[in-house]
Amino acid sequence: MAFNIDIVAATKANAFFRQVLSTGPNAQIVVMSIPPGGEIGEEVHDHVDQVLAFVRGEGVAILEGEESAVGPDRLVHVPAGLRHNVVNRGSIALQLYTVYAPPQHAQGTIHNTKAEADADEADHYAGTKA
Repeated sequence: MAFNIDIVAATKANAFFRQVLSTGPNAQIVVMSIPPGGEIGEEVHDHVDQVLAFVRGEGVAILEGEESAVGPDRLVHVPAGLRHNVVNRGSIALQLYTVYAPPQHAQGTIHNTKAEADADEADHYAGTKA
């Protein structure tokens, strides 16, 4: 099935912490909205590369303890095995879209909040090992 959307508009319209938009055999597209003061949470994907593209808001990406500013028009590549986090340090939602390769979350996953995402142990895609 073809997937062709205005990803910036979809990202700006997203109010969920995490929403999976499309999952293929080798990659996955997810939109995220991190509230002011919120974060993705420190994590390591042992077998998954992740690309994060920021559309709205301000924050920092923390890669192996090193902080760098993120915001509109910034892109961060997180190779598999790299400890990372994203923290919203602004006053509005930090909105981004991310590509996981291979997929990381179950198709159709929607998490309203980080707490809901943290509680959902079954959301990881069956084809990957986090």
